[in-house]
Amino acid sequence: MTTDAPLPAAPPLQTLSRGIRMLELLADTGEPMPIPAIATGLGLHRSITYRILRTLEEHGLVVRDASGSVQLGPRMATLARSVSRDLQSAALPQLTAVANELGMTAFLVVLDRHDVVTLVTVEPTHAHGTVAQRPGTRHPLATGAPGIAIQSVLTEAQWRALPDEHPRDEAAEALARGYATSHDEVIPGLAAVASPVSAPGHPVAAIAVVYVASDRDPAPIGARLRQAAAEITADLR
Repeated sequence: MTTDAPLPAAPPLQTLSRGIRMLELLADTGEPMPIPAIATGLGLHRSITYRILRTLEEHGLVVRDASGSVQLGPRMATLARSVSRDLQSAALPQLTAVANELGMTAFLVVLDRHDVVTLVTVEPTHAHGTVAQRPGTRHPLATGAPGIAIQSVLTEAQWRALPDEHPRDEAAEALARGYATSHDEVIPGLAAVASPVSAPGHPVAAIAVVYVASDRDPAPIGARLRQAAAEITADLR
């Protein structure tokens, strides 16, 4: 006899949770970390930290350098390429065109719980100096043009899943004009413009550019991003 009754809630696996937290810590730090610093950052005993590290090493998710410091391993890059593969494939040609036309670093972000995470980044081919944006970079949904752009297209159901988050006033304006702007929010001295990408069956996303803040009019930048976002959305349907 079968039943469709939901399974009882099970407590999370502590060791798995600790391993994921370790990967998140290494990703957020963005550079090799000594094992004692990892243990301190996670609030774990060093022996427990070693055991988790050995398991992650066996799967190629972390590696240690000559000094013993730990960083994310090559297997993480392989796994990351599989995340939102269709979205990344549709976005890459548009990001490349935008980056080269505007002479700015262009990137794709998706919503990950309360954060905005960069999936793909493209730097212009012939620019003399640009702002780097590393894949895996994350910042709160509440800050920056990419976050505002994503806020502008979230449904009521999606907002209910984020009980501690509230839409910024700028989100309504971003929805009306098709792009959001910000400056000196995520990183002081930098400006960003972003346009939302929302297609059924795909995570809520945005494409954006980042550049050194100046008196440059963001309207033409926003119009170009809005066009690129429309092309990406059309390709995903």
